[in-house]
Amino acid sequence: MFELIYAVVESDEKADLRQFLRGLRQQDKQYLLRNDIVITFIEYCANQQKPEAFQRSSNLGKLIFYTQEIILDESSFCIVIRPEIARSQAFRVTEDLAVEPLTIQELLETRDRHVKRSHPNEGGILQIDLQPFYDYSPLIRDPKNIGKGVQFLNRYLSSKLSDSQQWLETLYKFLSLHRYDGSQLLINERITTQQELSARVKRALTMVGDRPNHEPYTNFRFDLQSIGFEPGWGNTAERVRETLELLDSLIDSPDPQTLEAFLSRIPMIFRIVLVSPHGWFGQEGVLGRPDTGGQVVYVLDQAKSLEKQMQEDVELSGLSVLKVQPKVIILTRLIPNSDGTRCNQPLEKVYGTDNAWILRVPFREFNSKVTQNWISRFEIWPYVESYAIDAEKALLAEFQARPDLIVGNYSDGNLVAFLLARRLKVTQCIIAHALEKSKYLFSNLYWHELEDKYHFSLQFTADLIAMNASNFIISSTYQEIVGTTDSVGQYESYQAFTMPELYHVVHGVELFSPKFNVVPPGVNETYFFPYTNTQERLSGERQRLEALLFTDDDPDQIFGKLDDPSKRPLFSMARLDRIKNLTGLAECFGKSKDLQEQCNLILIAGKLRTEDTADHEEASEIEKLYHIIEQYNLYGKIRWLGVRLSKTDSGEIYRIIGDRQGVFVQPALFEAFGLTVLEAMITGLPTFATRFGGPLEIIQDGVNGFYINPTQPEEMATIILNFITKCEANPDYWSTISQRAIDRVYSTYTWKIHTTRLLSLARIYGFWNYTSQENREDMLRYLESLFYLLYKPRAKQLLEQHMQR
Repeated sequence: MFELIYAVVESDEKADLRQFLRGLRQQDKQYLLRNDIVITFIEYCANQQKPEAFQRSSNLGKLIFYTQEIILDESSFCIVIRPEIARSQAFRVTEDLAVEPLTIQELLETRDRHVKRSHPNEGGILQIDLQPFYDYSPLIRDPKNIGKGVQFLNRYLSSKLSDSQQWLETLYKFLSLHRYDGSQLLINERITTQQELSARVKRALTMVGDRPNHEPYTNFRFDLQSIGFEPGWGNTAERVRETLELLDSLIDSPDPQTLEAFLSRIPMIFRIVLVSPHGWFGQEGVLGRPDTGGQVVYVLDQAKSLEKQMQEDVELSGLSVLKVQPKVIILTRLIPNSDGTRCNQPLEKVYGTDNAWILRVPFREFNSKVTQNWISRFEIWPYVESYAIDAEKALLAEFQARPDLIVGNYSDGNLVAFLLARRLKVTQCIIAHALEKSKYLFSNLYWHELEDKYHFSLQFTADLIAMNASNFIISSTYQEIVGTTDSVGQYESYQAFTMPELYHVVHGVELFSPKFNVVPPGVNETYFFPYTNTQERLSGERQRLEALLFTDDDPDQIFGKLDDPSKRPLFSMARLDRIKNLTGLAECFGKSKDLQEQCNLILIAGKLRTEDTADHEEASEIEKLYHIIEQYNLYGKIRWLGVRLSKTDSGEIYRIIGDRQGVFVQPALFEAFGLTVLEAMITGLPTFATRFGGPLEIIQDGVNGFYINPTQPEEMATIILNFITKCEANPDYWSTISQRAIDRVYSTYTWKIHTTRLLSLARIYGFWNYTSQENREDMLRYLESLFYLLYKPRAKQLLEQHMQR
């Protein structure tokens, strides 16, 4: 970016740059992010009566577009420029426009000075740098391919197989590893070398070549066994033949597609652990309250779909002859004081499954006043290590063997997954769901002030450990990893950051690593389906829920009586916290008389009273919502339901809103993915969702939904009103957007697609892990050092605070 900066400072535009920077000093803020910078530049151009082309096409305009941060120092400006996705550069610009590049360390020190947390005379600070550990690893080059790790890895592995006899030997040894409950799978001791494997594959193909496609494997099982092939190749002659042909091609002339197709058929995943520790994990009447409802729904649906897919895979592999029974365990926390839920039951079967279970392991007692109750996700950290030790014993007892795959969920689950995978030597996958560092602006920079409330020093350290230790990472969207051309991704925010007086992260995550894969979740089609599928809907439930939404009077769970229940419903459903921003939607509605004229606002938001919640953010948002209703006199126009809904009721409520040609609004300040967006769309609701986060990839703006900026309430109202106006002018417009929303979900966001991909990834990364395991030990030792020397002492301090409660 030197060229662009110098193009500005060596031209007539340098006067505009100098004047613009001087104008920044007149503002209250000394640390400006991109949104502030762009708005200020637009105002500057307007005040200076610059033509529109200058704002868009001048070198200065381009420089402003790429600028992510400006930090005002006493005599200079620190400018952070992001010329392309996943890459940033920093420069210092003096008052007289002298320009010099800044190293990462200098940038981090500048940020420290901004919060007055720099103490240069007291020695240095811990520098965390993971970059050297990726030197041995193959890396993606093109940012467009980030999130397509397995495709890159397949190309890399197949090139190795074609170049090296040693890799073919590795493939042979890998195939000979697989067993289930002591029974050998795939190949036995009759095949002793890779060369022999190649010859026997051709012999086996001749043996099954003339058999009818649908002939059962059991008819020729022992013939194959006699030449070295055990169960696992297929359940019919056709399936066995296809799998052996893939292996034959892989041996003779490997290519990426053949490698993925072959590894995806290998029966190596029978026991899966889904880790979601911090509690309130139940199937009814709880669903993660108060702060991780979406995560619980995700994991439950994923568990059901994984079990079903593994059962299909077992059948297709011909392993029913060994009576193989796949098993999924959701590992979570047992809460003795369970508030009437089943969260105090050690073992609970997942509804609608044969062999999926919720296994609840308690935290060790320490202070029973704390550990017998629910603990916020922000305060769970002192219990993670002992929990992992106890969970390991419980898992081994339940499985009667080691698991084949451990999937962590959220920061706490990902750290537990790291500890378990390290001890059990198992493939580890992590799923962030949300990285709080992106949700709470400047949370790392002002961690001192936030520590008592959020304990980000522990959480961000846990994130660094887990994301680097994992074998592969599942992301719901591309932008979750690396953002967009004008916004930084959640994982990208961990590349380089400071926690003043604690540590500097010089290189925290390698975004070009092939461990990143975009695999969006699906929608549970049992509960969420189009409103037009009337034969699947229960009329009695519909009447009950219509009354709840529009007419019932129950002060314990409903606030607000509608003056005109027939108006088009403007609907949203989320927990009441700052990020979900239901209060922002209420304020948007309150500021727009036209919206109030056309619509009723209906919110389903968990609680009505502050005394009913122990969550400080929820209590604050409850108070704020009442204030907004009073401020804008929304009585008779808004209905707020403080209820917990089953998934059956949730699905039918979306459909009832669809019956009345309503719309769904998801106004989050940031949304990692947007499960409620999918639920609303599959039921046929035209959906308006935040442009900050995952909905950018779910919705195609103006085609099957609409983007909104939740920080601009007037603009939000205008976008919604434009849609309603079009619907009034053209009665078919609502139905057109509705059907496109339904089609979008069915084409891309189903659990069948998700779990098929996840299991394929687990097999491929299992193979990669096996072939390269000796190269990971140095990194894992480094991460263990961070855990024991940095994380653990801080967790102990928090535990001491808990002991005083």
